[in-house]
Amino acid sequence: MPPNLPMNAAYHHGDLRATALQMGMERIEKQDHPELGLRALARDLGVSATALYRHFPNKDALLDALALEALGRLGSHQARAARDAGGGREGFVEVGITYVTWAVENPALFRLIYTRVGKVDFDCDPTEMGEAFTQLRAGIAAAMPDDMTAEQRNVAALHAWSLVHGLAMLILDGQVDYDPEMVRKTVVMTDFRSP
Repeated sequence: MPPNLPMNAAYHHGDLRATALQMGMERIEKQDHPELGLRALARDLGVSATALYRHFPNKDALLDALALEALGRLGSHQARAARDAGGGREGFVEVGITYVTWAVENPALFRLIYTRVGKVDFDCDPTEMGEAFTQLRAGIAAAMPDDMTAEQRNVAALHAWSLVHGLAMLILDGQVDYDPEMVRKTVVMTDFRSP
């Protein structure tokens, strides 16, 4: 029986998929490396594995959905940081700092994202890639000259992403100590406007 339900209550989900994702996120957040089983999750939700399989045909489908949920959380944090900084170049700097900070605070979710989410197409509609990608594209647009070509913008986006992703991974893998001031200095010193 899931938590907070009376013992005599028949368990029925209005949205089993959303509840499973929420519980899956909570479980993965507590792990060093993301791992989750469908049957164990179904048991803890108080439903049959068959009920959960209707929403996630296999463990990979569940992990993929959790990765997209985690990526959405990262993007929401980045959007809030950009907004709080007033947008523009300062907002873009905060998007990068937030990327690293979120990775350090959510290592299992961060690793899940990048073991499950596929190849990025910089030329696609940014809304197809979620809020994190939208923030990357918006930041490049704000930080780069208007006359840059699409290819130059894509290179700049890859540069910015590589910087913060590489820094996050160095910290998560224990090769660099996490120091918020060092993260800020590293992101701020990069001139995203250079072609």
